[in-house]
Amino acid sequence: MGLTHVQVTLRNPADPARSWEGAFLVDTGAIDSLVPRDRLEQIGLQPRDQRTYELADGRQAVMDIAVAELEFMGEVVGATIVVGEEGTEPLLGVTALESMGIEVDPRSQQLRKLPSVRLKRVRGVVAASPPHCLDGPQAQPGAGSW
Repeated sequence: MGLTHVQVTLRNPADPARSWEGAFLVDTGAIDSLVPRDRLEQIGLQPRDQRTYELADGRQAVMDIAVAELEFMGEVVGATIVVGEEGTEPLLGVTALESMGIEVDPRSQQLRKLPSVRLKRVRGVVAASPPHCLDGPQAQPGAGSW
């Protein structure tokens, strides 16, 4: 299978004018995204905490984390960013993808926007019907599949 990269703009949420743009490797095996420390420092982001991660080889590592805004494919999401070593390839993790309703097409290895973001069942929320179903039974309040 091929590798999928996407251009991502990383922003400091406290100062959105400070940003960095780069090509991120899409890594559906990674929960959080990873950016080299020097790129984070360039836009004024400092580590806020630490978290233990399991690496691809099975080892565990305690790593610094920061919080940033990621923008790609016309969408913006707040994300936990793992602070990587200088020179590390930036990774776009699955949390950022899923938060935006984006998935990797398994055949083409291209990113594709889903028609909606997946959300678990929420009490008191009626499922929206597709426009072509507005006259069906789900159009009635409380009649959704939830």
